[in-house]
Amino acid sequence: MAPQRSVTLACACAVLACAYAVLASVPGTPPAGAAASVAMTVPKGFTIERIATVPRARELAVAPNGDLFVGTGSDAIYVVPDAEKNAGEARRFATLDDRPMAGVFLAGDTLYAGGQFGVYRIPYRTGDREARAAAQKIASVRPGGGNGHSTTTVVLSKGTLYASVGSSCNACTETDPTRATIQAMTPDGKNMHVRATDIRNAIALGVQPNGDVWAGVAGRDDLEHGHPYEIFDDVSAHAGTPDYGWVKCYDDRKPIGGASCANVVLPKIVFPAYDTPVGAAFYPADLKGPHAFPASYRGGAFVTLHGSWHQPPVPPRLAFVAFKNDEPAKPVDWSNPEAQWTEFGGGCQAADGSRACRPTGVAVGNDGSLFVADDSSGGAIYRIRPAGR
Repeated sequence: MAPQRSVTLACACAVLACAYAVLASVPGTPPAGAAASVAMTVPKGFTIERIATVPRARELAVAPNGDLFVGTGSDAIYVVPDAEKNAGEARRFATLDDRPMAGVFLAGDTLYAGGQFGVYRIPYRTGDREARAAAQKIASVRPGGGNGHSTTTVVLSKGTLYASVGSSCNACTETDPTRATIQAMTPDGKNMHVRATDIRNAIALGVQPNGDVWAGVAGRDDLEHGHPYEIFDDVSAHAGTPDYGWVKCYDDRKPIGGASCANVVLPKIVFPAYDTPVGAAFYPADLKGPHAFPASYRGGAFVTLHGSWHQPPVPPRLAFVAFKNDEPAKPVDWSNPEAQWTEFGGGCQAADGSRACRPTGVAVGNDGSLFVADDSSGGAIYRIRPAGR
């Protein structure tokens, strides 16, 4: 009877596999084997699937061959092989003597990485799934110590490497000149200087298709309910060293303790207080891959909002900001921080405040897929596509 039992089980498994295959074809439904692990919801007309697991996943970078690099909250950088197609199991690409290694950015033959105490570069050739040489530290950040915000995000645009360095506190006078800034330098780490100042924690750095560098910033706590708004601004649009007003000013140049805010930069985009922007990616206007998003998303920005760490719990979500002619489609409305964007990825927070997902990194694949990291859920890496593509 044992052979008969084996045949019966095999048939049952085949039926289940078929059922899962049908389920996977439904828009917004995870694929076979991942049904229980996809927490985030997406709009009708899109599908989302969990393609990999990377513990404490943070920023993302896509390679020319479709591999996906993942910065983390540990000392490791991971790579998800062929993430755009078959998505192999995530593997450790490099281990550095620094943590968290949250920031990753790929440019030509170099993978740039941001650690708590340094900016690094790793030689890279398309197809590398293990570092071919040790990481080289090209710049030092936080020489005064690692208290407070510890992640460093990196991007390269128009020959300049940018690194965001968060503050050591919620509200204080910094003595470390790299803190609460965005630093700029040559691609080899030389001539490092402050490109933006009094910017509390510019975690979400993104490069617009025209080369402009935008920063999503987590604001301070302990102000009146619903303030300060979180901001997303085109840093490179400002000459000199723009002042973003932390500690002394917030929102529409509102002063704290009689400070002068006349020279403080006003951002182009705002989000609700405590939403905490962590990742940003612009969707290319001319992308023609097999998984390209509809025209309404072209040129716009996807921003991951990590949610608040305290009460009241502001929900984590993935926001989409529409752009027109390289500018936000809607101007800032200082009476409504939800006017400029829509929720693209949701379902992360229940009515009781419990959370199933907290998005971090975001990147656009060469074929048009949108990749999103989640540092909860065991470290999920999601791939989002238009349904049927």
